[in-house]
Amino acid sequence: MSGLLDLLNSPMGKQLISGVAGQTGQPENKTADVLSMAMPLILGAMKKNVSSPQGAQGLMSALSSKHDGSILDDLGGLFGGGVDDSVMNDGAGILGHVFGGKQPQVESALSQKSGVDAGSIANILKIAAPIVMGFLGKQTSQNKVSDASGMNSLLGGMLGGQPQQNQSLITTLLDADGDGSILDDVAGMVMSGGKKKGGLGGLLGGLFGK
Repeated sequence: MSGLLDLLNSPMGKQLISGVAGQTGQPENKTADVLSMAMPLILGAMKKNVSSPQGAQGLMSALSSKHDGSILDDLGGLFGGGVDDSVMNDGAGILGHVFGGKQPQVESALSQKSGVDAGSIANILKIAAPIVMGFLGKQTSQNKVSDASGMNSLLGGMLGGQPQQNQSLITTLLDADGDGSILDDVAGMVMSGGKKKGGLGGLLGGLFGK
């Protein structure tokens, strides 16, 4: 089973990074930083969502109806003439679903961490979300996942390329005060320079290779 970090380090990942950079006008190194932060957060948020049977069912029906992974088969075509609006709108819908009302905090936290403006972050996230869904769709069919517990372990495995401290970071970032609310104080935690919760800044640095 491939993890997200494998995807970003693969030739497909390089194509993804250069395509997103071209689309948003950001340098490739900054785009790579943002994607390496954003994609685990999107997956981590999905993992929280599938902890309920309804959430798992919703995700699996979205994967089977629309996100089968074919988007990954032609990244050249996806970025060739600029990403089309249907992909961006789809991305916006996915983000709204997984992050809910926390999306502005996520964008602002990623912006602060990467030095990329929030508008570009929003666009990078919109492109990243359908790609993450496509990647998940491919893994779901390859691993013949058909229920919530299978989906939960698949998502855990895809995040598993992250070292142990990074996995706990994703959990912390997604639910800071343990009340089940996704991405709880992501903004406050990142903006406070990681003074809370045992030095989140250091953990973030570890996750994103800084």
